[in-house]
Amino acid sequence: MPEVSMSVKLNASADEVWGLIGGFNALPDWHPAAAKSTLEAGGKVRRLEVVGGAVVLERLERHSDADRACTYTIEEGPIPVSGYRATLRVQEDGAGCKVSWSSAFTPAGVSEEEAAGIIRGIYQGGFDALAKRFGAA
Repeated sequence: MPEVSMSVKLNASADEVWGLIGGFNALPDWHPAAAKSTLEAGGKVRRLEVVGGAVVLERLERHSDADRACTYTIEEGPIPVSGYRATLRVQEDGAGCKVSWSSAFTPAGVSEEEAAGIIRGIYQGGFDALAKRFGAA
């Protein structure tokens, strides 16, 4: 099962960054590929509309403001993976913070390399937007 793990260091406090990205419905507030997000099933399912109109359904598995971490799975969508499980985490790092995004998944209809490249591209798009907003450390 392939894994992708990436991080970025930012010139902002962990609390400030988590305040922006920590909500399960907050992806459109900071990720340029996320056009709209709607919560369903009592806040446990996110219907994420991406730029271009595709929809991804994601399920919240674990959320902790104390740990500044959120774990979710993809239930359906256009990303060529199955069994996708990811964690987004923000940690103090000196005067700033480190945002980590990691996942494990099984490729679906593409090679491991292609699937991992797509996931890395999604993460990098979010990290670039955060670095632009907060400044990269």
